[in-house]
Amino acid sequence: MLFPRHGLLGPSVVSLLLIGSVVADDARTRARDALHTLQGWYNPQSGIWDTCGWWDGASCMNTVADLAALDPSVMETARYVFSNTFNVGPVSNPHPGPEHKTVYTRDNQLSTPVNASLWLDQAYDDDGWWALAWIAAYDVTKEGTYLELAEGIFESLVNAWGTNCGGGGLPWNPTSRYVNSITNELFLSVAAHLANRVPDRKQYYVNWARKEWDWFTAQAFIGENGTINDGLLDNCQNNGATVWSYNQGVVLGGLVELNKAAPNDAYLPSANKIAKAAIETLADANNVIHEFCEPQCLPDGTQFKGIFIRNLRMLQEASPHDLYRKVISSCANSIWNNDRNEKGQFGINWAGPIVAVVDASTHSSALDALVAAVAVSGT
Repeated sequence: MLFPRHGLLGPSVVSLLLIGSVVADDARTRARDALHTLQGWYNPQSGIWDTCGWWDGASCMNTVADLAALDPSVMETARYVFSNTFNVGPVSNPHPGPEHKTVYTRDNQLSTPVNASLWLDQAYDDDGWWALAWIAAYDVTKEGTYLELAEGIFESLVNAWGTNCGGGGLPWNPTSRYVNSITNELFLSVAAHLANRVPDRKQYYVNWARKEWDWFTAQAFIGENGTINDGLLDNCQNNGATVWSYNQGVVLGGLVELNKAAPNDAYLPSANKIAKAAIETLADANNVIHEFCEPQCLPDGTQFKGIFIRNLRMLQEASPHDLYRKVISSCANSIWNNDRNEKGQFGINWAGPIVAVVDASTHSSALDALVAAVAVSGT
């Protein structure tokens, strides 16, 4: 029984607790139902979800892991996905790239070394998505092989360090000079995540995360209103390209993890500034996030908003703000009420109605918001 400071809980307090419990149960039920629908696209032979691209598959897997961390009832599904994808997923790698060389785990002591090169393609950002996905799978299973795979992928990214912009950062891919935001945000996030999960190499990963963030903030990625643009011109100035939601999101998770590994008074304030600017730019009057490409966001933009909400949830847990909770809850409720077809599938426009393609990417992106709502439903 719970006791307040001055006696038993009053009826109004008990009612609020019961309402909160109902809301949390409803959020979990919605997310479970949406996961069941998502699995209708999962292809055991390819190891990813039909209608998804290579990197979108990594994002889908991250979403499954995030829900399993909150709801043990879906753990069996999650474990199946992780194991099957680990074993067969590389057959779906569409473009093994110039960086495709054998990258084993750092100690090579496993009876079957993890060959991270199987997960590399011709884009460093794709590599980063898979590293984060395997870290998420490790978090809910504690299967060390998954973490070692993420470490191996990160080492391939380290080998790509260095651009014409300040001598640091990563280019978009091995054959391009384009320096974009998402690739470098992913490098930051993977390094910071690993710093909190690999104790004997913590300082190594902290150093890389700090190096990336120091370099990133010295460049022109962040616009005047505090949002992050797509990347840099050849002269290393902001290219003024679209303010995509995922560019506002991945950096939040990276800063949260870096602050956890190596606390600094500037990391969370920087994350909060970016998050609030993004919401000001991307949210409608009902606190529902939109992408500038809606309703036609193929092939990649269909995944972006869920990634923003996933990382906003991480920031909410580390640095709570009523605005973040409202955005997460508003997006989840609007998706369920306005952006769901008769098959229980979600589209790209979270405010509804569905007027464009519905696939595993649009659905899993929306599921990210439902998962985040589970996390904040008790707050």
